[in-house]
Formats: sequence, structure tokens, C-alpha cells
Amino acid sequence: MSSSIDSVLSQIRASSQMNPGLRAGFDVSAGAANKLNPEGGVTDVSGKSEAFSNLLQRGVEAVNHEQMSAADMASNFELGKGDKTLAEVMVQMQKADVSFKAMTEVRNKLVDAYREVMQMSV
Repeated sequence: MSSSIDSVLSQIRASSQMNPGLRAGFDVSAGAANKLNPEGGVTDVSGKSEAFSNLLQRGVEAVNHEQMSAADMASNFELGKGDKTLAEVMVQMQKADVSFKAMTEVRNKLVDAYREVMQMSV
């Protein structure tokens, strides 16, 4: 997921170096769902926005699932239920921790990209 965020950032940076008329890349007068293409026309990108939103939602849900699974395994191990070993419980807890840290880094990259876009001159 991090590589897709980096590619989005590189596309934003590349568009900011274009000519001043296309610098921001979005036509705010026509709404956020429209993007200027190089010929000056407007292209609908609302489907891409929804796909990106769905991708983020699935990522958060996957991290939540990892967290819940780790908590359930730890709880069952503490109560003596199930057949999981301490090593398996610890591995699941580490997976959940790594997933959460990765999600936090993605959020930080998105916030940085948003700030960079907001600082662009139109």
C-alpha cells in the first residue's frame, strides 16, 4: 500500500511542475469530481475517488480484523481455551501491531500529501 501512496505523491509533484494553468490538476469551479485533462477538457474522476475510498476502508477493516483476532487469541490463551501456543499468540499480536503501524504511516503520508496539495499555488 505504501508504494501506491508514493506513486500518488509523485504524480502530485509532477503535476505541480506543469504549466500554471494545470498546476493544481483540479477544476474547483466544476466540483471536486472533475479533473482537467491536458487538452483543457474535464474528465470525471468520481469513480477513482470511490475506489480509493473503498481501498482505504478495506485496509482499515483488515487492520481491525488483525487487532480483534489478536485480542481473541490472547484472551483465549489467558483463559486456557483453545489449542494456541504462546508463540502463536505472540506472532498474531506482532502481526496486529505491524498492521496498525503500517496503517498509521499510510495516514501520515496521506496527511502530508494533502498538506502539500493545499500549499500549491493555483
